[in-house]
Amino acid sequence: QVQLVESGGGLVQAGGSLRLSCAAAGIIFSRVDMGWYRQAPGKQRELVARIFTSGVTSYADSVKGRFTISRDNPKKTVLMQMNSLKPEDTAVYYCYIFPRGTDGDYWGQGTQVTVSS
Repeated sequence: QVQLVESGGGLVQAGGSLRLSCAAAGIIFSRVDMGWYRQAPGKQRELVARIFTSGVTSYADSVKGRFTISRDNPKKTVLMQMNSLKPEDTAVYYCYIFPRGTDGDYWGQGTQVTVSS
C-alpha cells in the first residue's frame, strides 16, 4: 500500500522560509516522478514543482527562484525548500506521485502553510 506522509508546514512571516518533507512507502521511489501541489481557499489545486526520476526539476512561474524541490531516493523522501515566502503562498500543500505506466497516482494528506503579512 502506497503511503505519503508530509511534514514541515506551519505559520511564517512574509519573507521567511519553510521546508516541506514527504516520506513515501510502498513504492519503488526511484522509478516515479514526484511533485508538490498546493490549493488555496477558493482556488483550484495547482502544480508547484516537479522532480523527475532523472533529477530534472520544473516549477510554476510563481515560485521560480524561491522554491527548490529535491529528492533522496535511498530515504524515499522528497523535499521542498521554500524561501522568500509571500502571503499568496498560503495554501495546503500536497505531496504527489505521478502515474507511471499502468500505476495510478497518489496524494499525501496535505500540510498547511500560512504566510502572514
